[in-house]
Parts: sequence; structure tokens; C-alpha cells
Amino acid sequence: MTKTYPHVGYRGIDPAGIAVGQREILGRSLPYFSSTHERSHLLCAFGLSGLPKGTPCYVLVWEGVIGSFYEIDEAFNFTLLGDVLSQPGIRYASVYGLADPTFPKDRAIARFGDAGKLMALASYATRNQTTAGEEDFLTYLMSAPVVRLDHYPGIERAPHYNVGVEDPEFRNFAGIASDRIFDTFYRFAEANLHKRLPLLIAGGCGLNCDWNSKWAASGLFPQVFVPPVANDSGSAIGTAIDAQWHFTGDPTIRWDVYAGDAFDSSGAIKRDHYDIIDGGPEQVAELLARGLILCWVNGRYEIGPRALGNRSILAAPFTDATRERLNVIKRREQFRPIAPVCLEDEAARWFGCHAPSPHMLYTFTATTDALRAVTHVNGSARIQTVSKASNAPMFDLLTAFKARTGYGVLCNTSLNFNGKGFINRIDDLDRYVRRRELDGFVLEGRAYLRRDAEAVKALAPPAQ
Repeated sequence: MTKTYPHVGYRGIDPAGIAVGQREILGRSLPYFSSTHERSHLLCAFGLSGLPKGTPCYVLVWEGVIGSFYEIDEAFNFTLLGDVLSQPGIRYASVYGLADPTFPKDRAIARFGDAGKLMALASYATRNQTTAGEEDFLTYLMSAPVVRLDHYPGIERAPHYNVGVEDPEFRNFAGIASDRIFDTFYRFAEANLHKRLPLLIAGGCGLNCDWNSKWAASGLFPQVFVPPVANDSGSAIGTAIDAQWHFTGDPTIRWDVYAGDAFDSSGAIKRDHYDIIDGGPEQVAELLARGLILCWVNGRYEIGPRALGNRSILAAPFTDATRERLNVIKRREQFRPIAPVCLEDEAARWFGCHAPSPHMLYTFTATTDALRAVTHVNGSARIQTVSKASNAPMFDLLTAFKARTGYGVLCNTSLNFNGKGFINRIDDLDRYVRRRELDGFVLEGRAYLRRDAEAVKALAPPAQ
């Protein structure tokens, strides 16, 4: 009789804890490998880092549940250095839920989508001193074993309770709470991580670009690496790397951020809704420079949650009105920033970024007020840099846009329905463009411009 193995659990770093065997899946006996969630983050971070096996390093895993530092030694042994703060992601997102009247305060767990919103709001903070009431709530937030807002005594009297996320004093508190969580981990690192090893970061908090930038600027580590799949989207990759290490002794892989599926253009769309014209770089750059907002589809889609130029919505980066329209298209709050995609050799000039930042995981400070659509309220920008080698079609488009406007920079936000993955079928793309009232899309060297879009009607008649 074939022995079956259960899932091995959430925590656990000992390789003896993995499960290997055969399992009946959909009526078939298949090879089976199970690793813990904790190991999946560790293996994803190391396997994608490019560090050769035998390179010692530190790893920070911070996500909804785990908040811990580890060391990986030359023999690829894992050591837990400290459980610094459990539930950092839940604690962080709970701050947003405190002020949001639509969040049920008796909900058992925070909405993970609120973490990205709080990251945007934290940048609005203009003070760093707490009131007595704020300090009391922070004491609960940072010390409760399990965070639930309805477990805080007198939650209805807590500062910022249901005041709404537009409230300026709550926005100050968002920045203070964000700093308090980061500083807890920073103090541990400063006191305990003295070997000058590279730092690898995994877990959903690894998508907090402000925190990543603080680690990079801390001076504690000679190198900081964050994979583009830092959140749970990287757990399957990490488990596969763990399996490879188990069977071959090799925990490293060759990888490409554009490793998703190819676009499916076989479906039917209503072509009579569009003017179909040449979609070469110069033509698309001209359309964007003249104010159109376009979906851009190129090659295979990105792994991870960030649009990196293959499934993107693109626009000129110059005006607040463009940012506002993009947030309407995305059905997002207007306090949310829009990220820029930038030519690598322009990044230092416009954002003070002096090294490649290909995965949109760090923030930099804009050096000009001309790029208002991609500059957050505090002057920061979460940039992706592009070179000819990293993404040739996007490089060519940015080069053409620079020739047209003087700036090799565009607005870049993800092409997806809310809560869904990247759009990858032409019928879904057509539906998205028409429902969200974009001006068109670019696919396979052709630009499809919506005939009924006001911005398209304002153009000169397109050349066929």
C-alpha cells in the first residue's frame, strides 16, 4: 500500500521535517514533496539571490505570521536567530482597519490588501511624536500575541477609530506605526547581526519599498536582495527549490522575471470598436505624449505582483490629472501613488537611483517636479529601471518617449482586474479596456485605439 504524507506545516526549518513520497491525486499516484511555509520563503530568497551555494548570509522573513531573522552558513544549514515580532504583516494592516469604517472590527484577521494602502498613507505623515492614546494603542499592537481590533479594551475610544483614512492625524499615525514596526526589526539586527553578511528578504513585507530602502541604506549589510516574488507568490518557487536541493544538493536556479505564460491572442474581439494602427515605439510614444492611456502587452507576463513592463498600463508621467485618471481606471483610492518605469541610464538624473532597480522594490526621491504623476506626496517614487538587456521592447519605447519629450520615464501600473492576476487573454483585454475606459491597447506591434474614447477622437485621423 502506498504511504501518503500530510502537509508538513507552516513553521519549521529542519530539512528532516520535509515529506517525500507518493500521493493519490485525482486518481493518480504521483511523486510528492512537501516543505514548510517557513522553508519555502528561505529557499525562494536564497535560490533567486544569485549567491553561490556556500555563501553565508542572513535572511529576514517577515509576512502575515512570521517575523524572524535567520542565518544560512557555508554548509547550507539554517539557524533561527530570533523570532523578532510575530504577525508583522497583520499588525501593519490592522492599523488601516482601525481608521476604516468599512472594516469590521470583530474580523478575525486583517485584510492583507490594506497593507499596500497603509504604505501609501504612511508617506503623508508630518509628525513622529505620539499622543498618550496613540502610545497605548501601539503598546497593544506591538505586544498582543494575536492582534484583533476587538480585543483592544475600549476599541471605540481608541485614537483614530473609524475616523476615515483621509483624516490627517490618522495619516500621521500610519507613519508612526510603520516606523515602530520597522524599528523593532532594525534594533534586533543592529544588536545581533554583526558578521557583515548579505541580507536576503522574503515574505509579503518584502514588498514594502520604503522598508527595503531603509535596509539598503542601513549600512548593516554589504548587499540586500529582495526577490520580486517576496510574498506568498514565491512560496511555490521556494518549495520547488527545496525539492531540488533535497534531490540534487543544489539550491540555486537560473530564472527570469518574465517567466509567466505567453499571451493568448486567439480569442475574438469587436475590431470595429477600434482604429488599428502601427504600434511601433515611435508611434506609441507619440500617442502617450499626447495624453492617451494605453494597455501594453509584451511577451510573457511577469512573476510576482508588480507590473514590470510586460502587462502594464502606461501613460505620460507629467500631471496630477494623469495619476488621478489612472487611479480611477484601477478603482483605487486617490492617495495611492503611481510607479514610474525609467531608462536605467536616466534613473540617477530624475530619481537619484545610481544602480539598477529592475523589480520595483525600492523607493527613491524625485529630483524634479516635472514628473508629478509618478511622484508621491513625500517626493518618493517606487521606480523600475529598464535596460536594453532587461526588457528590449520597453527600452525602445522609453527611448522613443525620451526623444519625443526629453524624459525616458512613463507611468507604469499593473494590467489586471482588481484581485486577479495579470490579464493574459485578448478577450479579457478588450473587456478591460472598454469597461475601464482606457484609450486602447498595444499588442504584437499594433495599437488598437477605441474609436469612442474622447482622447482618441481628439487626435488627428489615424494613419491606417
